[in-house]
Amino acid sequence: MDIKVVSIEREFGSGASFIAERLAKRLGWELLDQSLTQKIAELAKVKPEVVSRCDEHNDSGLYRLAKVFARGSYERILPTTGQESFDTDRMVQLVTQVIEKAGEKGNAVIVGRGAPWILRNRKDTFHVFVYAPREDKVKRVMSLGKTEAEAVELVDTIDEERRAFIKRYFGKEWPTRHLYNMMINSSMGEDYVVETILNSIHSYSALPHMQTR
Repeated sequence: MDIKVVSIEREFGSGASFIAERLAKRLGWELLDQSLTQKIAELAKVKPEVVSRCDEHNDSGLYRLAKVFARGSYERILPTTGQESFDTDRMVQLVTQVIEKAGEKGNAVIVGRGAPWILRNRKDTFHVFVYAPREDKVKRVMSLGKTEAEAVELVDTIDEERRAFIKRYFGKEWPTRHLYNMMINSSMGEDYVVETILNSIHSYSALPHMQTR
């Protein structure tokens, strides 16, 4: 059986989004990363920024009480008119539908959003976890225009939010190491990581247990 889907989970600042983009181009597959936000917004009939607010974050206590504030990559106030019914619970329902459909269709590289858990029973999916040393993650985030203080805060908090998100909606620890076919350090370079993933997919597809599926 050939691999039809690659899911990429990642530590924030590891460069996984760039790796996923290059991998999708090499494979000639669809990349589902930021485009997932747009797809979910269309299904929910809300603005993309409303979906971004819930993306891999649990609803904050304040949001549950007031439906006004929520934490994304920075603090923001969102309009409440017409958007109150969309929260993280609804986002997870829709993202599950979108990812399951992408898994059935195949030829997709999917970044985060619980994809390794949603697609865990598909034998044609190759799961990757990308990580990096903390100092490398901070430098990478700073290269995108953040100050050092901002980069440190993002690196130190966003993965904690992802951990809480996976714990709440999938009941598991993050990362769950046995879920992944490979875990790789991006400090070796994005091109090297892409080549390693491609080679690993090829080798994995050739294993005897894959040929008998």
